[in-house]
Amino acid sequence: MEKVEDIVIVGGGIAGLTASLGLHKLGIRSLVLESSHSLRITGFAFSAWTNAWRALDAIGLEKDVEDDPAKLKQFALSKLANVPDEIKAIVENTELEYIMLSPLRYRHPWDLIWGNISKGNVCVLGDALHPMTPDLGQGACSALEDGVVLARCLAGALLTKEQSGESTEKVDSESEQYKKIEMGLKNYAKERRWRSIVLISTAYVALIGCDGVNSVVAKWLGFKAPAFTGRAAIRGWINFKSNHGFEPKLLQFMGIGFRSGFLPNDDTSIYWFFTSNEKDVEDDPAKLKQFALSKLANVPDEIKAIVENTELEYIMLSPLRYRHPWDLIWGNISKGNVCVLGDALHPMTPDLGQGACSALEDGVVLARCLAGALLTKEQSGESTEKVDSESEQYKKIEMGLKNYAKERRWRSIVLISTAYVVGFFQQGDGKLTTFLRDKLLAAFLSSLLLKRADYDCGKLNIS
Repeated sequence: MEKVEDIVIVGGGIAGLTASLGLHKLGIRSLVLESSHSLRITGFAFSAWTNAWRALDAIGLEKDVEDDPAKLKQFALSKLANVPDEIKAIVENTELEYIMLSPLRYRHPWDLIWGNISKGNVCVLGDALHPMTPDLGQGACSALEDGVVLARCLAGALLTKEQSGESTEKVDSESEQYKKIEMGLKNYAKERRWRSIVLISTAYVALIGCDGVNSVVAKWLGFKAPAFTGRAAIRGWINFKSNHGFEPKLLQFMGIGFRSGFLPNDDTSIYWFFTSNEKDVEDDPAKLKQFALSKLANVPDEIKAIVENTELEYIMLSPLRYRHPWDLIWGNISKGNVCVLGDALHPMTPDLGQGACSALEDGVVLARCLAGALLTKEQSGESTEKVDSESEQYKKIEMGLKNYAKERRWRSIVLISTAYVVGFFQQGDGKLTTFLRDKLLAAFLSSLLLKRADYDCGKLNIS
């Protein structure tokens, strides 16, 4: 039977879904919050190195649940296998037109700390103020509270004279009335701010930031925005509709100030990339294609044909960003019941092909560390009748996240640093850099890719 702890994971990318699935397999509920209304599919592919396959092996694979009423009903019934028949009958007999799926959304508590609940003669109530997950069942209840408090605060501001028994013959000027309303709304905002923060926060016991390179959670933890490397990557994907004839291996080509690679996804499709130091590359698919071809003039014709035949809608430009390694040495990967994973933790250049792989590692390690903290009694065979107090539970989660941060800190630093160094030499445009790369460091740089991939994040099971 699943435990009842609610872990909130912000972001439904690779790291977030891996962590959620890992927690699920260990018996801990989690809630994944994703801004997209459907499964987010971005980019074209990711390189699954050895470490990624080990992480995938640790969590296994699950079938997708589509937003289809019939499938939602079957999904719900499959999870209710052990409940009484009369309960299952409720779901079974529900007509499909009355079954719906809703993505769960909420407002970050820290947005309410500094945000304007009121401004002038305008304010917000209910879901407009404090959208929250349904775990407390307090959405509508708190909206009722808002209405009562607002009415009281406005009346207290507008009816002061009447309430004190003074004459009300003198009509307030428009500016005086505006000031009274403004004061009433300020009093309402003051009274409801902390109540809203408490309700939203109580709905989760851990907040996991998997919200990508522009992570709001990472910013809250104190991390600076990822730095630009001065390089950009052109990425493309092509489907030949028939066998393309390339072997399943990565082909790389390097020149002065650029690096390019071509990797078959399967027998008919190929993913390719082109990274450059060029500062004035225009973000136009047609011009990006011509720019890449102009730099690849000396590669074999069958390689150039891949770029030439790629449709413009499958060509995109991305500036390359990374987190300074020293930011991770002293930065807070976790704080209290909040932490970050994936690109929110360790945005890196793509030179190792380890961005997605390490996100999978993060998810596995986080699930194991949280389960190790929350399931200690059950795993050790001790009685679980005593329910932890809120403070005890918080301390356990805090310790689990600290263990996760400790395990992932140096791995993240090593990956970011190695990726940056490899990219610097492989794409160098100086004579000394090119000489070192071609004559002395080629084998060493290649070995770094394999060495960083030969990493095992471990299994989910708790020792």
